Amino acid sequence: MCGFLGMVSGSDVAAQIHLALQALQHRGQDSAGIGCMSACGDRFIMRRGLGPVSQAIGRGDLEALGGPIGIGHVRYPTSGRGVLEDTQPFFYRVPGVIMAHNGNITNTDALRASLLERSIHLMSRCDVEPALCEFADALMAERKANHTVDDALIALRRIHTRVRGAYSIVTALQLDGVPTLVVLRDPSGVRPVVIGHRPDGTWIASSESVALDVLDVDATFEPAPGEAVFLRHGQEPIRHLLAEPKPAPCVFEFIYFARPDAIMSERSVYEIRLRLGRELAGRFRAKELEADVVIPVPDTARPAATAISEELGLKLREGFIKNRYSGRTFIMPDQGTRQSALRLKLNTIPHEIRGRNVLLVDDSIVRGNTLRRVIAQLRQAGAQTVHLAIHSPPVRHPCFYGIDMSTEEDLFAQQFSQDLDVLEDEAAAVLGADSLTYLNVEGMDRAFGGPRCAACFDGVYPRAVPVEDREQIVHDRKQPSA
Repeated sequence: MCGFLGMVSGSDVAAQIHLALQALQHRGQDSAGIGCMSACGDRFIMRRGLGPVSQAIGRGDLEALGGPIGIGHVRYPTSGRGVLEDTQPFFYRVPGVIMAHNGNITNTDALRASLLERSIHLMSRCDVEPALCEFADALMAERKANHTVDDALIALRRIHTRVRGAYSIVTALQLDGVPTLVVLRDPSGVRPVVIGHRPDGTWIASSESVALDVLDVDATFEPAPGEAVFLRHGQEPIRHLLAEPKPAPCVFEFIYFARPDAIMSERSVYEIRLRLGRELAGRFRAKELEADVVIPVPDTARPAATAISEELGLKLREGFIKNRYSGRTFIMPDQGTRQSALRLKLNTIPHEIRGRNVLLVDDSIVRGNTLRRVIAQLRQAGAQTVHLAIHSPPVRHPCFYGIDMSTEEDLFAQQFSQDLDVLEDEAAAVLGADSLTYLNVEGMDRAFGGPRCAACFDGVYPRAVPVEDREQIVHDRKQPSA
């Protein structure tokens, strides 16, 4: 899971990209980068660094990054490792293209081998680089210079044909002699992207609408799955549907990853989380368990916890204070780092916990590390009982589309029975809770509505992931981080 922002304007864009990337920081803390192109397409400037945006890209970098078109990116690695050479965006000199993406390209080994047959060598393990090279190679096959939108459409169709996986891609290059930002979605639209426009003619493409809010965008639209969109300053977008749309937006974006103020697939993330909470309240009520207070695990679970407290007529209280300088442990690169970070992440408010039957609400259980410690903290703070409620179903299957859940042995729910009631009892004992209530898939679907990718819950992958691709991803994820 990553976040990108592309921008084409009438003046330098780097400072605005840097600002907007900070609104996407929740999507990746591993590294950040910005690449810009001059108005006449004869100069490209790249600046990339490790860590969050403010650390990776400094004032001197911004002063060097001139140009009216550019792409920024924040990354957490689902492919490659946490090293500088895997940091996006990427630049290819022939014919001069900047590219970044969000998602997971699953057949990188096959693409790497195919590119080597054409004497094209990759410089990283990042999965967007082979897509960039395929795009550039297809452009050069059409003509050696002065590329057009028609040339780019041929190259983008090659990506759809050769590149497997889930991806939203943004590209900056010169087409028809004009700086052009190109946005491409895979036919399932698993990963989000939104495009915004300003009255001054500026166009912006981002992984989440929250980044557009920072830049005073006054109109937005989402590219359709399988669509390519060409954006130029002061001009209307050029839109081409390259593949039949088979929409399957990632439901885990709504459950966990996206900011609650984001709008995705014309839906409010906050409202979806409220609905998930209402559905979960029904499952908890049916168990006839007693609770005095509802306490969310900060921060994602707050909307669902609010809805649960309203549905059950229970007090909602903050039982934890979150260290704002502690990163999201789920997206940290290895188990040792995650365990260390957990000790810094949360601190209890004993006054709200002591002597009470606590209904603890969280968004999901992936590996279970956070919740074991959270429940132990509640016990230490004097909770009489701890009932755990999760506003998503059990995560039973790997994600191959851009979230770091690639191996079944990593997944907490895989330890237990496939029967949900039995799983809840067994898992509660392991976590140290008095009970565990998951939302079931049916409740999730009622809350979400419409088509979705929920492969991590139900094992149904909207885009086929061949065995060789799965094995490649699992092998890559098991490599030690730098």
